[in-house]
Amino acid sequence: MESDTDISAITYDFSKKIVLTYKRLTQETLCKEYVLSKQLLRSGTSIGANVEEAQHPQSTADFISKMSIALKEARETQYWIRLLRDTDYLPKTEADSLLNDCQSILYILIAIVNTANKNKAKAK
Repeated sequence: MESDTDISAITYDFSKKIVLTYKRLTQETLCKEYVLSKQLLRSGTSIGANVEEAQHPQSTADFISKMSIALKEARETQYWIRLLRDTDYLPKTEADSLLNDCQSILYILIAIVNTANKNKAKAK
């Protein structure tokens, strides 16, 4: 479970970055972007929320489900970051930093889901 604790901390820190990005996007005088940034806020913070829910699952299937949802939310978050970057709402350097963080989270979540699925199959 050590890696699960790590992913909890990593996704929590990422959620904080997403919240700060959202605040900046909606408060800056020149920007004030509300629609795309709200999508980013929703999906970006959902990653950590699902990882947290997975820490005390009702079953292995529940654990896999929550981690899989977190994985889907991470992919969606990448989409919104790229879109905000490519429409000049988010500076390239900031977007690239968020994308790198999100990609790292994706790799960890993929490994967790794959391992959990293999362990579930072995248990049968």
